[in-house]
Amino acid sequence: MGKWQSKLARNSSASSKYRAATYNEAERAPPTAAPKASPAHQEAVASVASLVPRLCVSGGKDKAVIVCSWCSGTVVRRFAGHEREVTKVCCLPESSWLFSASRDKTALMWDLHGGSEAARCFSGHRLVVTGLAVSSVFQKLCTGSRDNTVRLWDMETGRCLSRACVSRNLVTHLSWVPREPYVVQTSEDKTIRIWDSRGLQMACAFPAKKHIQTSCDVSLDGRYCISGSDGFDGEGCEATGTSAFPAIATASHDCTVKVWRQDTGACVAGLCPAGAGPLASLAACEDATLLCASSSPGIRLLQFHSARGWELREAASF
Repeated sequence: MGKWQSKLARNSSASSKYRAATYNEAERAPPTAAPKASPAHQEAVASVASLVPRLCVSGGKDKAVIVCSWCSGTVVRRFAGHEREVTKVCCLPESSWLFSASRDKTALMWDLHGGSEAARCFSGHRLVVTGLAVSSVFQKLCTGSRDNTVRLWDMETGRCLSRACVSRNLVTHLSWVPREPYVVQTSEDKTIRIWDSRGLQMACAFPAKKHIQTSCDVSLDGRYCISGSDGFDGEGCEATGTSAFPAIATASHDCTVKVWRQDTGACVAGLCPAGAGPLASLAACEDATLLCASSSPGIRLLQFHSARGWELREAASF
């Protein structure tokens, strides 16, 4: 298996684990032909995020940041500015601002309706930027890197406001808690940390888990978080969260997307998108739709159906 990207569907407690080993291979939905548009990216896609309704933003090995309509598969905007591959993308909710992180040690801010050049550059990390989170309430950007640091930035000026360094804290992912000053962070040191952006102080560090924590996400009400881990041969390779979410979707380097029941941790639907290869990122959209970034060029559009039993289908790729 490999690292997981986890996405939640909404909101009460008891920790549950969602393991690949619980999935019956015989239940895997057979691949079906899906409409294909020309791939938006020329190389592997590393990250995808839901934008305003019907749009998404993605970035990858081709160094481009691309906005697409996931309904039609057409490219809406294409931004170029990074010198090396893009590692993460995110957006500021209810605005036209997009953000991207890269192996060139910077994060860039883009305006969906603005010019082709980056509106702001956030430079200061010594190694690849691997975490990216933004808050519309506090108008701040948080970044994390393999240089063991987490940084807080002023979106207006691009100035670094705070910097926190923890030994061996190789950041893998960041997620801002909605409407709160807190940022959840996962790390290669197997620890999940919560940072208070007011001064960038560590508010909480959960006991280290057995495997490297590769990703995290937070429920819409801000009360619960989930993390994903790496692993091998069914050991590790899990998403760990709470029973607060009706359903949890995960994507993995084993080339599968799976949907899990929140109360039992049982896998209820799975899909291996044909030719997608290892999957790096997952974004939840409206209308029970998931967007999945794959190592083969392009993004897979998946739809979840429950009317005739739980089923995950590939609707299109672009």
